[in-house]
Amino acid sequence: MIKKKYRAAIIGSGNWGSVAAKLVASNTLNLDSFHDEVRMWVFEETLPNGEKLTDIINTTNENIKYLPGIKLGHNVVADPDLEHAVEDANMLVFVTPHQFIEGICKRLVGKIKGDVEAISLIKGMEVKTEGPCMISSLINKQLGVNCCVLMGANIGDEIAMEKFSEATIGYREDKEVAQRWVQIFGTPYFRVSAVRDIEGVELCGTLKNVVAIAAGFVDGLEMGNNAKAAIMRIGLNEMKAFSKLMFPSVCDNTFLESCGIADLITTCLGGRNRKVADAFARSGGKRSFHELETELLQGQKLQGVKTAGEVYEVLCKRGWQESFPLFRTVHMICIGRLPPPAIIQQGLSVAKMCVC
Repeated sequence: MIKKKYRAAIIGSGNWGSVAAKLVASNTLNLDSFHDEVRMWVFEETLPNGEKLTDIINTTNENIKYLPGIKLGHNVVADPDLEHAVEDANMLVFVTPHQFIEGICKRLVGKIKGDVEAISLIKGMEVKTEGPCMISSLINKQLGVNCCVLMGANIGDEIAMEKFSEATIGYREDKEVAQRWVQIFGTPYFRVSAVRDIEGVELCGTLKNVVAIAAGFVDGLEMGNNAKAAIMRIGLNEMKAFSKLMFPSVCDNTFLESCGIADLITTCLGGRNRKVADAFARSGGKRSFHELETELLQGQKLQGVKTAGEVYEVLCKRGWQESFPLFRTVHMICIGRLPPPAIIQQGLSVAKMCVC
């Protein structure tokens, strides 16, 4: 009997997408059940020197724009043609800014053939008229494929340099599929575990970016570590409460996994959302997030501001604004209706003296 072989493809080639390609490619070389080659779809860009980004990646084995100085692996092939990149692949890794995923899925409808599994490394949600839709659900509905998620305390540059990190894979029912994802992502320096709580894992990865924006405001205002710790504590409480209101099946223990408290800590200390929010607060809210994103992130996309708006839309539609003062205040500061200092004055309003 011929044993089934798997072929992995990476849909996305930013910083995190390039790191994902490096992880997966390092494992496919050593697993008999996988084809060696890993195709990575690249949204084609022309660099200042006139060269195409895909050509440079395939020539140098390095994504010099989004992950400079790191070799991806000789079996990584950059491909600017989305349909060709996923051709014959039966394990699809989605890792793009979440605002682009719906358009990408529409392009892939009817192009995905056979028994295909997917995993999303995307942190965000889409808000539809019928309610919020998690990215994994959007991929599942549009393409008709089972979709797991991978979230965790993962600053891409550190993983690319093979510094130790952990991640959590969330799955719905098929543990065997989840373990296959663990197999192709896990390395001695990137420890991956799987939990049966896809909504909990994905919402942790989504909501922590909103809290990181709040942490950045506190840093920019130079309010100190005590205030930042309060932001993180209240933020975690709001993450948990929001998740359980949305999906009562979400497990408490998920918030103690890498995708929960660990990711929250890392993002509030060193992520891109914190960095840009810090600069926004230092400008007194006078410089736009778009301007700061362009200046500070070198082509990467800021997720927290958009997610804060999406979360606020859900809060308004369900009448939950008063129950989530931190989430509400972050959005109001981001759109200019409140000044950055309001993060302490209003965002922490839930923190009251309690005698038990």
